[in-house]
Amino acid sequence: MQEINNYVETHKQRFLDELFELIRIPSISSLPEHKSDMYRAAEKWKEILLAAGADKAEIFETDGNPVTYGEKIIDPKAPTVMVYAHMDVMPVDPIDLWKTNPFEPVVKDGKIWARGADDDKGQGFMHAKAFEYLVKSGKLNCNVKFLIEGEEEVGSPNLPKFCKKHKKMLQADVILVSDTSMIAPDVPSITTGLRGLAYWQVEVTGPNVDLHSGLFGGAVANPINVLSKMIAQTMDDDGRILIPGFYDDVVEVSRKERNMMAKAPFSLEAYKKSLDVKEVSGEKGYSTNERTGIRPTFDVCGIWGGYTGEGAKTVLPSKAYAKISTRLVPNQKHEKIAKLFVKYFESIAPKSVKVKVEYLHGGPSYVCPIDLPAYKAAEKAYTEVYGKTPIPVRSGGSIPIIATFEEILGIKSVLMGFGLGSDAIHSPNENYPLEQFYNGIRTIPLFYKYFAEEMK
Repeated sequence: MQEINNYVETHKQRFLDELFELIRIPSISSLPEHKSDMYRAAEKWKEILLAAGADKAEIFETDGNPVTYGEKIIDPKAPTVMVYAHMDVMPVDPIDLWKTNPFEPVVKDGKIWARGADDDKGQGFMHAKAFEYLVKSGKLNCNVKFLIEGEEEVGSPNLPKFCKKHKKMLQADVILVSDTSMIAPDVPSITTGLRGLAYWQVEVTGPNVDLHSGLFGGAVANPINVLSKMIAQTMDDDGRILIPGFYDDVVEVSRKERNMMAKAPFSLEAYKKSLDVKEVSGEKGYSTNERTGIRPTFDVCGIWGGYTGEGAKTVLPSKAYAKISTRLVPNQKHEKIAKLFVKYFESIAPKSVKVKVEYLHGGPSYVCPIDLPAYKAAEKAYTEVYGKTPIPVRSGGSIPIIATFEEILGIKSVLMGFGLGSDAIHSPNENYPLEQFYNGIRTIPLFYKYFAEEMK
């Protein structure tokens, strides 16, 4: 442990300088104008892996954004760990809420402030530096493969095909991922479950052109009014989703497991204060942590239409739009939910409008058994660095490709996240505490040590 600490202390500034080069690339996968930046990020990751000690690293084309793959094979008989991370980031809008340039990282108040600081450039980069330490110290006891993709933030649409095509190349004993969070800086945790996702865009059309709201208001259906009413008909006052068949495949979590989850430290008052809300909201009969971990949800992620500029314009809009998502729990199939939503939403539309629902993307949920050798190795590694046994938790987030890895490659994933709930991922002013960044680099080498021992 002391040797790892010394290495981190010696190279702290270099680690930051190299990470900042990666962060400065605006690799926003959802915006076509950043296509060239995705290739710049892929090249940067290739450079990072080779410099860290990979025997080879190369960039693969997909039908979408590129994939960077690297490896170091020390012994075909040794255990093999595949590190998964993503090089793409979310858009930065609304840009006026950022206190710093999102692609010019700065260190302030003990944190890195930038888009991708946590999700997932900062957390992915930790693995490259931990790997670098193991190679240079001669302590690498596992084969290591790196799979860095460029489409995680848009649902990884092309990675399943890539995995099928390169199944032999990607064989490993476990997939190691840092794209999740911990309960608190002094309360380590390992994510054992991820919710699935289904995501749509809805278009509601009324008249064939925008109309004068004085001359036509009250006589012609307003698409924004109609869309709002339809959305309201999709959830009741108790937070229960009203789509027929939505809960058919939901596996209820036992009271025993719910009691175990309740042991995780959590202050509802501090939670509300951190979000500046007076009350929480969600499905009746479940705690806040249960609502975000073991229950499905329905959310409008964006809604627009009509006039949104400065001042007033008395217009009855022709169209209204919404982006809608559901988070799904184990056993719910996103393909099935996608069809159920379309059928229901079309059924509640009045004849005064036309409704078009487009399914954008989705992914299955995932559960990691806590008796896996890799889980035990992660548990020991966290305990050694943080002085506490990590708590197993189920995350409310989704990483669709994790379940796909198990389906296509037959490999389980262990989610060793070091982010915090306050890191504002996907939001303005994303940040990542320096101590969490450095602790990740300290913890990951210990995972390899204990994983090799567990595999014996």
